Amino acid sequence: MSASILTGRPVRESRSDYTYIAMANDANPLGNVLGGRIMHLVDMCAWLAAQRHARRPAVTVAIDQMSFMRPIAIGQLVILRSSVNKVFRTSMEVGVKVWAENPRTGELRHTASAYLTFVAIGDDGKPVAVPPVIAETDEEERRYREAGRRRERRLAERNGFSL
Repeated sequence: MSASILTGRPVRESRSDYTYIAMANDANPLGNVLGGRIMHLVDMCAWLAAQRHARRPAVTVAIDQMSFMRPIAIGQLVILRSSVNKVFRTSMEVGVKVWAENPRTGELRHTASAYLTFVAIGDDGKPVAVPPVIAETDEEERRYREAGRRRERRLAERNGFSL
């Protein structure tokens, strides 16, 4: 089935939240959550959005960008939110934001952001077309446009060109 005849789905249908308590076994030598643990959680939350949008298995094929802005202390809640930014045929870009919440005060701090690319997989194990995503808000439109620019850069870099 081609993507042009698939019915689009709004971004809100892919939106996924994931919450995790940072435990002692997640600590680096400084007493903060390991970056690798955050990356794992980001991948899980992004996968939820990709799966919800495609309504079929999806696999991570790229992490376009992962930015750590602040550390997350052990004992804090790690709150992640993801949604599909744009669909390209069989692939889709998913954006993830990460916050740390102090469970005693409720204070939230934005700690990390990431963009991941997933490919939907059919029953035969091969990539399949994904329904288009429908941006309904100004913020979703902005993320949609920026996802297209990031994809152009990814493809240019993969093909040995620099933009």
